[in-house]
Amino acid sequence: MESFENKRERLISRLIEEGVLKKPDVIRAMLKVPREEFVSPELRDHAYMDSPLPSLGGQTISAPHMVAMMCELLDLKVGQKVLEIGAGTGYHAAVCAELVAPSGRTGEDNGHVYAIDLVKSLIDFANRNLGRCGYSERVTIIEGDGTLGYPAAAPFDRILVTAAAPRIPPPLKMQLKDGGRIVIPVGEAYSVQDLIVVEKSGDSFKEWTYGSCVFVPLLGQYGWNE
Repeated sequence: MESFENKRERLISRLIEEGVLKKPDVIRAMLKVPREEFVSPELRDHAYMDSPLPSLGGQTISAPHMVAMMCELLDLKVGQKVLEIGAGTGYHAAVCAELVAPSGRTGEDNGHVYAIDLVKSLIDFANRNLGRCGYSERVTIIEGDGTLGYPAAAPFDRILVTAAAPRIPPPLKMQLKDGGRIVIPVGEAYSVQDLIVVEKSGDSFKEWTYGSCVFVPLLGQYGWNE
């Protein structure tokens, strides 16, 4: 039977060939993080299919190509502070952590990932996954309304949103550092959305659309109602 490591390497090679993965640091991070440890136990054998997989609370774990695409768009650097809206199973947060605080690197200049989710069962699942894989010191998960951001640790260098919003939540813009970047799906719930990139420069924001995507709805004050 093919090992998970071989499956991971084969998937990453395909994403490189398809032009999805280009940046060496993102390639390294995705080779490092074991996706099979972040999916439901009964789905481990499907961990390296390039597709979303169902998770707890009616949520999903994003397809590897979407994780790669969003990480490349975020342009993550060592030492940055990242906010993720929608912690999910912890996989995307772990990949981000590998980019801002790589494994084996020590020092006070390491970055950190804060992730927010509303689903308590998912938070517990994500924390177990992150702890088992050695990311607990680099990722902090908070239970709460992600559309309000996380003022206690703001401002952030990068903000990643892994659920579809009707519009960009104003608190996220307010909690972004000058020169910072947001990557967020925006559009109708349960439909095709636009993947939007936002950059802050002084008091102004520049936005552009990178393409289409499909995410579960973002719930909260500035999201969709259940």
